[in-house]
Amino acid sequence: MIKARVTVTLKNGVLDPQGKAIEGALGALGFSGVGHVRQGKVFDLEIEGADKARAEANLKAMCEKLLANTVIENYAIAID
Repeated sequence: MIKARVTVTLKNGVLDPQGKAIEGALGALGFSGVGHVRQGKVFDLEIEGADKARAEANLKAMCEKLLANTVIENYAIAID
């Protein structure tokens, strides 16, 4: 069994209204000095088998087809 984590974030230059709202809320809660908050998504997956190269190829395909909108998002894959 292979465990993997996919992290999806908005590309630089893409408006992030949710990140901006989090930034404002943190300030309102008294957390000063926090700026430029960007939010994203994390997916933890378990993949059957032991072939890490094949798992990585499948994960890239999953990101390209479903997990990330590659027009506005970047993704990073980490395999344990």
